[in-house]
Amino acid sequence: MSHVQVALWGVLPYMVLVLFVGGTVWRFRYDRFGITTRSTQLHESRLLRIASPLFHFGLFFVIAGHAAGLLIPESWTERAHVSESFYRLNALAVGGAAGLAAAVGLGLLIWRRVRVRAVRRATRRDDRVVYPVLAAALLAGLAATLLGPASGGYDYRLGVSVWFRSVFALAPDVPAMADAPFVFQAHALLGMALFALWPFSRLVHAFAAPLGYAVRPYVVYRSRGAGSGTRGGHWSVPPSSAGRR
Repeated sequence: MSHVQVALWGVLPYMVLVLFVGGTVWRFRYDRFGITTRSTQLHESRLLRIASPLFHFGLFFVIAGHAAGLLIPESWTERAHVSESFYRLNALAVGGAAGLAAAVGLGLLIWRRVRVRAVRRATRRDDRVVYPVLAAALLAGLAATLLGPASGGYDYRLGVSVWFRSVFALAPDVPAMADAPFVFQAHALLGMALFALWPFSRLVHAFAAPLGYAVRPYVVYRSRGAGSGTRGGHWSVPPSSAGRR
């Protein structure tokens, strides 16, 4: 192992992790009200209605596929009687479709920012950095997914996945990643760059998703109109018929 390989696959992941966690904590502590998508829907909505769902839903399935492929060992799928050919075909079909949808959606979003003057003027410096890195990471991931079967039969679950899990076990398996094809290494480096930039860009809004909205308590509505059951010009809606916020 060379010093460069140790630095890239044994040291850099922890530097990125510290930056990601520390930057996110800092952002929530000192810039809580800056955690927003900075939506430009008022400037243009026709392209956004197409591009945004494509990108977000595609990226959601891409992340889910990465989580399954990197965290679930090959021995577990064997115990579940999932054949290797079925696993690869599913990863190629679902992963390829999700990656393509996310890439097309991102391409439309970038085109929209370049084409629409008002949106272009609302683009900040961090957007100009994050968009190219995100696009490159998606394209590298697509290349790894679609060209992986042609890369000498390389099985990323015996290489990249082993390295990924070893990082969180605090015993990074540097050779497992150093021996991976270049396209997988490029994808991993771009992914780490993306996570390093995450807390300092609009991407941090992913942590502010209103997941608790569906389970918020009922709210009681009151009306000033006159009617039966009023008292002092007010009446209360029973909790059973009250709506959610």
